Amino acid sequence: MSNAEASSGITVTGIDDRYGALCQGFNQRWTSHPDYIKVVRSTSEVVGALNEALNSGRTRVTVRSGGHCYENFVANPGVQVIIDMGQMDRVHHDPAMGAYCVEAGSTNWHNYTRLYRESGRTLPAGSCYSIGAGGHICGGGYGLLSRRHGLTVDYLYAVEVVVVRREPRGDYQAEAVIARRDDDGDLRDLWWAHTGGGGGNFGVVTRYWFKDLPRPPMNVWLSAIAWPWEDMTYDRFARLTGNFARFCAENSHPGSEYAGLFSLLKLTHRAAGKIGLITQIDATNPAAGRDRLDAFLAQVEDGVGLPRTTLDVRMGEHPQMGEMHAEPRLVPWIQATQTLNGSGANQRGKYKSAYMRKPFPDDQIKAIWNFLSGTRDGTDVPGNDYDNTEYANPEALIQVDTYGCRINAVGAHETAVAQRDSIMKLQYQTYWTDPAEDDVHERWIRELYRRVYHASGGVPVPAATDGAVDPDAVTDGCYINYPDRDLGSDEWNTSKVPWYRLYYGDNYERLLKAKRTWDPHNIFQHDQSIR
Repeated sequence: MSNAEASSGITVTGIDDRYGALCQGFNQRWTSHPDYIKVVRSTSEVVGALNEALNSGRTRVTVRSGGHCYENFVANPGVQVIIDMGQMDRVHHDPAMGAYCVEAGSTNWHNYTRLYRESGRTLPAGSCYSIGAGGHICGGGYGLLSRRHGLTVDYLYAVEVVVVRREPRGDYQAEAVIARRDDDGDLRDLWWAHTGGGGGNFGVVTRYWFKDLPRPPMNVWLSAIAWPWEDMTYDRFARLTGNFARFCAENSHPGSEYAGLFSLLKLTHRAAGKIGLITQIDATNPAAGRDRLDAFLAQVEDGVGLPRTTLDVRMGEHPQMGEMHAEPRLVPWIQATQTLNGSGANQRGKYKSAYMRKPFPDDQIKAIWNFLSGTRDGTDVPGNDYDNTEYANPEALIQVDTYGCRINAVGAHETAVAQRDSIMKLQYQTYWTDPAEDDVHERWIRELYRRVYHASGGVPVPAATDGAVDPDAVTDGCYINYPDRDLGSDEWNTSKVPWYRLYYGDNYERLLKAKRTWDPHNIFQHDQSIR
């Protein structure tokens, strides 16, 4: 290895066997052909890699930690250099900082096992095992412990970011900066920008530090049930989704006795054969946890009139879940986390999201039913000739997550995550493998989304305008970690609300201020980066 390579990481070019794999992320829709990929192992190598790229005229540099970006923000035809953070995966206690340090390339499962075994603590982060900390955390980060303990960024104490300056003679100069929660001025803004401002905006995140991390429950009850599509009617579907939403509305305030419960309702396409429900609940007190789980399931199933069956088909990122429809399993938390730590197959995918502040209005339930059941009943958008009955994909679904509780105990401006009073979070998903079918699957999910939010211009508009929150608002924008380029399209977003308001609400101006300070030359950019 040359001295230059030693100071800037490992260089992978087109003649290397690794090149093709490292040009692509999890979503197979996106690939790139950069001049080279840099595999870095330290902050100093990130600094060297940026200086080498920028001062050789390669100004389109993107960064990958786990590779789970849903859009083409990392892998796209214009990128010249990809910095791969995967080898920076250390997780440890930093006595000098008095905090737990997580490097950007570490994945969720690695974080969980290292923190738990070393300290009995954890991050309230996502259930997908292979997502990298670099992007997941700075987008907010949430998972099955978030109703009890809040978002991942609620524990962020400090972040190390490699930013880029430009010298008077024109050369670029990268440098590592550590921004802490208790800093003032521009450093405080840089820390705050990484509490939900999204990745690829300000610099290369190399390390995070967390204080006062929570302890997970010793044991949890884990439940996985399903209901057959063949006997599902509209009335049953509306009852099921309405029951779930009403539970969330009644039990998502801070301090709720159900804060230890997190559930994922898998509203699949009829072609999947079943609709599923996966639930985890704190069983520190096993009897009380079981009683709450039974009460929750009874409320969701009330009046639906369908038998529970085994969740024996893959639903999104979650695999088959075994025989838990008759009896839930009492397991240690770390084992439950391993059971739920799916990523799904590496396929082509398209995603959308929505925060919900209220239960589903009738028109939304009707639209969801029409697209998932493959029926039409005259309630289509006027002038829209799209025929949803021709689509039949068992890997298309809307995942509805319980939300709120401890998440909603934090103010909308304390972190960059503006959505702090929601009761549910939705992720629209569809997966396929054949590139020739891209238009078919993308069109279906776009039309579904537009139809569900037809009353608000095709998107789930935010609740706040100029700082004033509409108490009757049903939706509250979108999640930056489920990016969707359609939000910036005049065809698919007719709400007059720009994409950055859907993600960031009234927090956008402060993010823009941080961008102007820390990346004034717009080195770190993509289709939906802070401008």
